[in-house]
Amino acid sequence: MVLCRTHNVSGPMVTIRTASRLAALVWLAASAAVSSAEAQSTARVRAAENVRREPNGEVVARVEAGATMAVVGRRDRWLQVDLEGWMWDRSLQATNRDGFTLMVSEPQGENLRGAPAGAIIGRLGRGTLLAEVERRPGWIRVRRRAWIWAPSVVETSTPAAAASGPARDAAPAPAAAPSRPIAVVAAGGSGAVILTAPSGDTLARTGSGVEMEVLAREGNWARVRVEGWTWLPAREAASGARDESPQALTPRDLAADPQRHLGRVVSWDLQFISLERAERVRTDFFEGEPFILARHGGPDGPFVYVAIPAERTAELQGLVPLERLRVTGRVRTGAAALTGTPILDLIALERMRARE
Repeated sequence: MVLCRTHNVSGPMVTIRTASRLAALVWLAASAAVSSAEAQSTARVRAAENVRREPNGEVVARVEAGATMAVVGRRDRWLQVDLEGWMWDRSLQATNRDGFTLMVSEPQGENLRGAPAGAIIGRLGRGTLLAEVERRPGWIRVRRRAWIWAPSVVETSTPAAAASGPARDAAPAPAAAPSRPIAVVAAGGSGAVILTAPSGDTLARTGSGVEMEVLAREGNWARVRVEGWTWLPAREAASGARDESPQALTPRDLAADPQRHLGRVVSWDLQFISLERAERVRTDFFEGEPFILARHGGPDGPFVYVAIPAERTAELQGLVPLERLRVTGRVRTGAAALTGTPILDLIALERMRARE
């Protein structure tokens, strides 16, 4: 599980090493917007903690220290909260279960972020059900109502709206912008070092006189935000984009190095055997997930599994055993834990019988 730890500074400061790691310094206490009019307070997580479906029930997410959630209910020493954030759309699939519209589909779960490609505020496991709030290219803002142990958070009251509005002839007063203290690195010194956590790894070093916004304090440590620019040539900026073109890889290639080719796209000719539903023992799937059992290249080829989104199972009606298919899919794993078989997530499927 990948979770961000509290980032603080001490001593002299640092040059920016990478923009993506500096994003981890951002405390996202304001990023999880209050989503219900009935919410009267917010909960800020003291340390990494589980969020559960019911009080002391199934874990649906793990949130990082500093994450904030709107409090919408209470039961004994438990708080009902709205957990909100952004997730990569490729890690989600549509569903219609228990009033939710999305489900986490990544085998190892996926990070929840305060903004698209922003700092990680938590992680949700495979199969977690979510409600969609809004979309941006490549990203979906999601919400999940759940429960958290009250002693694990600091609760802050949300100011109530004024009972009556401003006088009719008076102009409404502008909302006061929230402010945080600013720390200034001593001029003439060697700068200050930014660490991943108290006594953690070095992220960056600033010059002298640099201003930093102070987000939180723990003893002599301060958690800060630093903004700036770094040179990133266009070629390097584009390198982070996911390659969507089919790769010339075989099941043998994937099995030889299962981790290397995760997320790659392949296009294979397969021989359909059957449509199955995953049992609990198949840990690379969520329980009940539909998948195709097929052979690569023909009856003597290696087995291949193709995971099918539930809403696309209608496309498979009428398939008969030994029918040939051309499947384009993304590599979920090069070797399933139970069988060592490659697993693809379906992108496109073409029945080849009509061409023969």
